[in-house]
Amino acid sequence: LEMGKTITEAEAEVEKCSWSCDFFAENAERFLADQKVVANATESYVAFRPLGVVLAVMPWNFPYWQVFRFAAPALMAGNTAVLKHASNVSRVALEIERIMQEAGLPRGVLRTVLVPGSETSKLIADDRIAAVTLTGSEAAGIEVAGASGHALKKTVLELGGSDPFIVLDDADLDQAAQVAVTARFQNNGQSCIAAKRFIVVESVAEAFEQKFVANTAKLKMGDPLEYSTQLGPLARKDLRDTLDQQVQQSIKQGAKVLIGGWPREGKGNFYEATILTNVTPEMPVFTLARAYVVHSWQKVRSCRHFLLKLLLHNIGRGIHSFVKYIIKI
Repeated sequence: LEMGKTITEAEAEVEKCSWSCDFFAENAERFLADQKVVANATESYVAFRPLGVVLAVMPWNFPYWQVFRFAAPALMAGNTAVLKHASNVSRVALEIERIMQEAGLPRGVLRTVLVPGSETSKLIADDRIAAVTLTGSEAAGIEVAGASGHALKKTVLELGGSDPFIVLDDADLDQAAQVAVTARFQNNGQSCIAAKRFIVVESVAEAFEQKFVANTAKLKMGDPLEYSTQLGPLARKDLRDTLDQQVQQSIKQGAKVLIGGWPREGKGNFYEATILTNVTPEMPVFTLARAYVVHSWQKVRSCRHFLLKLLLHNIGRGIHSFVKYIIKI
C-alpha cells in the first residue's frame, strides 16, 4: 500500500521472504560449521563468528524482501540488526519488527529506527554499530561507503543500475518482445535489475518494435489491490515528476514516442507505459536508472556494434540477451 505494488507481486514478495527464512533455518548448522584448512599448524580451521549489530539501510521498492534477504542470514549467524528503512515505507518497517517478535525472536534482536536519510551517517558512526549493509542508489552508496570507511566498519553495498536488453538478429522475436515487457514493468518498473535500455540489431528492429509496442499496449494499469492489474502507480509523486522530466527532455533531444509518454490524469502517481525510440546515449532515459516505466531503445548494426556501445557506457547490474547462438556474445 505504501509504495503502490500490485497485490499479485506483493503476495509473491511475501512468499519469497518466507522461502528465504525456511532456507537459512534449514541450512544454518551446515553454513556455520567450522571449515578445516590444511596447514602446517597442528589444527587449522575457519570459524564463523557474528560481527555484532548490523545497520541495514534498505530501499522501498521491495520493502519486505530486501530486509528479509539480509535479516535471515545475518540473524542466523548470530548478529542483531538495526533497520533504517526508506521513509516512505515506515509502516512496513514497523511491521517487520513486529513479525520478528511474533516469530519468537527476543525483543531488540531487530529494531526499527524511524529517522530521515540525512541521519544515516550518525547511525554508522555510533560505536554500537559493527557493520553496515545498504541497498540503494549509487549516490547513497557513495555516502554510506564514505561514512563507513571513515569509521573503519565493514560494508556491503548493492547499488542500482541501467541494465541493457539485447536482441540480436537470430532471436525468437515473439519471446523477446514478451519477455521485454515483463523485464521492464516488473514491480511497476521500479527494480534495480529491470531491463531499461533496449538495443536491437537493425535487421530485426522493425519487427521487434511492432511486437514490443503491441504487448505493452495490453498492460492493464489501475488499482494495485485488484488482481487483474498489471501496472500500478509509482511509489511517490516526486518520482513520477522526475520521470516525466527525463522523458520530456529526451523528446526535446530527438527521442520519438511510440506509446505513452505522459502521466495519467487523476488520482495516484500513475505514468503511462512508455516506449521511446531514436534514443541516443546523451538522453536522460538512456543513462539514468530512474526511467521506471519507460523503455528506451536503439538500433545497432551488428553484435560487434552493440558490444562497443556497452563498453562505452555504464552497463548496469546485468544484461538480458536474446540470441540463438550464445557463441556470438
